[in-house]
Amino acid sequence: MPHKTVIVGGGAGGLGAAGGVKAARPDAEVVVYTEYEDVAYSPCGIPYVHGGEIPDFERLFLATKDAYVEAGIDVHYETRVSAIDTRAKTVTVDGAEPVGYDTLVLATGFDYADPGVPGGDLEGLYYVKNIRAAMEWDKFLDTVKRAVVIEASPLGVEMTTSLAHRGIETHLVDPHPWPLAEMADPDIMAPVEESWRELGVHTHFNTTLKGFIGQGSVSAVDTSDGEIPCDLVVVATHKQPNARLAAAAGITIGTTGGIVVDERMATSAPGVYAVGDCTEIPHGLTGVPLQGLTGSHAYAQGKTGGTNAGGGSRNYRAVYVPWGTPAGKWVIGGASFGETTATALGIPYVLGQAQGISRARYYPGVKPVKVKLLAEPGSLRLIGAQMVGQEGIKERADFLATAVRFGLTLHDLATMENVYSPAIGALNEPIVMAANNGLDELRKAGRS
Repeated sequence: MPHKTVIVGGGAGGLGAAGGVKAARPDAEVVVYTEYEDVAYSPCGIPYVHGGEIPDFERLFLATKDAYVEAGIDVHYETRVSAIDTRAKTVTVDGAEPVGYDTLVLATGFDYADPGVPGGDLEGLYYVKNIRAAMEWDKFLDTVKRAVVIEASPLGVEMTTSLAHRGIETHLVDPHPWPLAEMADPDIMAPVEESWRELGVHTHFNTTLKGFIGQGSVSAVDTSDGEIPCDLVVVATHKQPNARLAAAAGITIGTTGGIVVDERMATSAPGVYAVGDCTEIPHGLTGVPLQGLTGSHAYAQGKTGGTNAGGGSRNYRAVYVPWGTPAGKWVIGGASFGETTATALGIPYVLGQAQGISRARYYPGVKPVKVKLLAEPGSLRLIGAQMVGQEGIKERADFLATAVRFGLTLHDLATMENVYSPAIGALNEPIVMAANNGLDELRKAGRS
């Protein structure tokens, strides 16, 4: 009998795992179960279809269903796994006879946190996740005049911008004092808020959600700042790990609610791996467990877990979390953490920052770029970074996450080489400027 791997979940982690199993053991039997009608599409692209930046949902699919058949991956659509028996090495599928496995990969993803307020069962509450549902919601958006976005999470930030681009009067409600307040610094988000005002977005910060109002369908949102009439509510609450199957099977769950895994993506149960949003992964510097990372993290974890489930050998490292997203007319991003998180965790730091430009000052289309670098006192080893600009943010975030991982210092960054070409890069790289400014401040204070 060929080796059999069962995978629960068909997102980036699940399909990454399927490919990892096949790469390690081409003759393996790989069976994927998903509750949805599709696998391996990009849910991260949904807000951009709603906003008109991407013309249609079909572009979000990574491959046709026939491609998985040709690859020898047996995908069962609209099929729910209801239980796992790790001793018998079986899964229960839709109440049918148990299905056996040699290795199992859990890629069960996330759920949005329940807002926990009255009216949660009304029609018109949109949880952005399933692409088929998004297609129907997109038609409904043509009728919407006023929408409310609940929470300025990464998805909330994207949907706020997308709805405004679509010409819908958009209100954003969040209990924090600025958007992305648990991960981004207020000075990084200030230009975003200004650009939202230019788009006509109404922001309601330091505002608590009290309930959804309506008869059958939502007609208003009740907040600590009063009622906001609306035709649609986008619920963009915190992503919580969907670890219910694992917990019911006795698999160890961590402090974030995610499944605990080792560097091989192995769980506490022999032969069982977990990948993607259902897991928690340690931060490379602090060791603090993180969950709800990006699709690229999920896919890389899937490749690792799948390779090991197929009998190969692959490790996944702790994360330094490069991140970025468009927000209003800006792009924000960073690596590791910024001042807000460092302060919350009690991590001391010194700061270097600069306002630079993305191209030569005389070249058409030049854009501003603000860079903030956090370094460890004494060693001046880079421990975090945040940025706001309009181009080049993604590439800088990737580089700075690598710089954190390998322990580069402000001295290293202050003397780094950079590309200078008027159309794509300024003479003075903003990262270099920020590092030098940080060193200058330390010299002035007699600390370097």
